[in-house]
Amino acid sequence: MENKKNFFHLHLISDSTGETLISAGRAVTVQFEKSMAIEHVYPLIRNRKQAEAVLQAVDREPGIVLYTIVDPELAGFLDERCKEIGVPSVNVLEPIMMTFQTYLGPLSRRRVGAQHVMNAGYFARIEALNYTMDHDDGQMAEDYDEADVVLVGISRTSKTPTSIYLANRGIKTANIPIVTGVPLPEALLEAKKPLIVGLIATSNRISDVRGHRELGVTSGFDPSGYTDRASIAEELKYARALCARYNWPVIDVTRRSIEETAAAIIALRAKLG
Repeated sequence: MENKKNFFHLHLISDSTGETLISAGRAVTVQFEKSMAIEHVYPLIRNRKQAEAVLQAVDREPGIVLYTIVDPELAGFLDERCKEIGVPSVNVLEPIMMTFQTYLGPLSRRRVGAQHVMNAGYFARIEALNYTMDHDDGQMAEDYDEADVVLVGISRTSKTPTSIYLANRGIKTANIPIVTGVPLPEALLEAKKPLIVGLIATSNRISDVRGHRELGVTSGFDPSGYTDRASIAEELKYARALCARYNWPVIDVTRRSIEETAAAIIALRAKLG
């Protein structure tokens, strides 16, 4: 009974995609171990008619309301209606905007979905994502020197999801599997531009992950030893030795989320400059 969760309704109302709200809501909810949110996401809410339909849904299933609405009139309308319904509401962006305004001066203008404008940064992210998808799992090894980051590691050390996360930050990322006895591509060893990082985890962690996934077709793996902890320990020993030989930094991902691993890599890039 101690692990029983208390469910509550979490209404996320946005004039854009709602991604900011989802991240904020989950970051706070996870701090309340005995509670679990039933998320209701309402993106692209930009006028009173749309907002009224959402508020009717809130009235049917009362809970916490978080919103990111740039238009102050619409935001005020939401606040007033939430008070009438009797539910708490928070404009997630407003305290942040007020802090920025105190430091930087008045806003030039309020723009809905400004973070999604197709500027140079947007196209850089698209280019990075295309590069990363083309260079997943050791593909297209001839142009690793175009990468910003190359991740190396044995199977199931989160190389692909970490690469994609970094690409979404505009960082061109390739990843290469380390297989015992199989030499790494010469193009990687000759590359001067990218930060090359080794990803490792404990043999127990890798064995558990491998046990829940189908065996891939990467050449060189022994299916009978794929989840064997002793075999995995040897793979990790080989991977560590490679990284030590070439002086590549190593990150243990055992207790890290994808976001935390990516943050550590970004910090390494800044440090090594």
